[in-house]
Amino acid sequence: MSRRPATVAASLLAVLALGAASACSGNSGSTTASSGSGGTPTVKLMVGGIDKQIYLPYQLAQNLGFYKKYGVAVQLSTEQDGGVGAEEAMASGQVDMAGAWYNHTIEFQAKGKAVEDVVQLSGAPGEREMCTKKSGVTSGADFKGKTLGVTDLGSGTDTLTQFLAAKKGVKTSQFHRIGVGAGSTAIAALQNGKVDCVMTTQPTVAAIQKKGVGTSAIDLATTQGATAAMGGAYPAASVLARTDWVNAHKDTVQKVVDALVATMHWINTHSAADIADKLPASFVSNQLVTKADYISALTEDKGQFLPDGIMPAGGPKTSLATDRLVGNVKGSVDLSKTFTNDFAVQANKTEGFKTTTTPAGPTG
Repeated sequence: MSRRPATVAASLLAVLALGAASACSGNSGSTTASSGSGGTPTVKLMVGGIDKQIYLPYQLAQNLGFYKKYGVAVQLSTEQDGGVGAEEAMASGQVDMAGAWYNHTIEFQAKGKAVEDVVQLSGAPGEREMCTKKSGVTSGADFKGKTLGVTDLGSGTDTLTQFLAAKKGVKTSQFHRIGVGAGSTAIAALQNGKVDCVMTTQPTVAAIQKKGVGTSAIDLATTQGATAAMGGAYPAASVLARTDWVNAHKDTVQKVVDALVATMHWINTHSAADIADKLPASFVSNQLVTKADYISALTEDKGQFLPDGIMPAGGPKTSLATDRLVGNVKGSVDLSKTFTNDFAVQANKTEGFKTTTTPAGPTG
């Protein structure tokens, strides 16, 4: 599953986001893009932890007014701990789109479901393996005999943890994995000695470092770090939708992608402080981190975001290799059906943005 929101503000954010969705939509039971006043299409998009730095573009696009600018009303919501994952909500028709990791499209195809990635926001998971000093962990080779925290068993962090071990020849039977969530629960697991390491994202990473309970042992937070640890760019945050829905709403999909590509360009040309200023106050300053901490963390990990929304060459292959190595996918997979760069290419062309990401071809 995609990342679970576990900061102290998550529940409030979910209520606010869902409440806003109800207030803006007169047909909340519909699973297709509806038209609001003036014929503006409305899209329901659930994010796998909307207040996490790895997923900041979705809310940033809203706050910058880009969805409105490009002619679409996007109703954002966030998944909750123990609730249905954003990708599952999308696949079942509860929402139109999901802000989740690309690898879900591969796993859905393996289960006979057609889901595709229509715009790629990051080339790295945005995760770090945060370990106590006494753990002695510096790579997956050191996982043997350790207890490792992941967001949830079966989540993307679980897959990545198993992959890092397998890359170094360590079997899953040689270490223990437990779900610790993120935010305060992940921090407590390290503090209390429940785990030796935990894989997590910002702003939890910054909070762990500030409290002195763990340090970054493995960097998957930037495209460069992910490439070094995993052998290639690992496409993570994206927008996923059912292929049949995409085919029936291509104009609407283009508007959403236009807005997000503009957002990625804005991120690339602005500082972490500028970005933080445009996000909700509860995202950047809460019981876990101060705004200064948030900005420092984003400055460090801003390299995970792609500037043009293009799926990077080699990314799909790396993701597939990861899923195969940990046993999530065993049959054949047609990578050309798991993503498309068509919408992002058109968005960049429309705005005159120069693309810098080498695009993945049909074979990934």
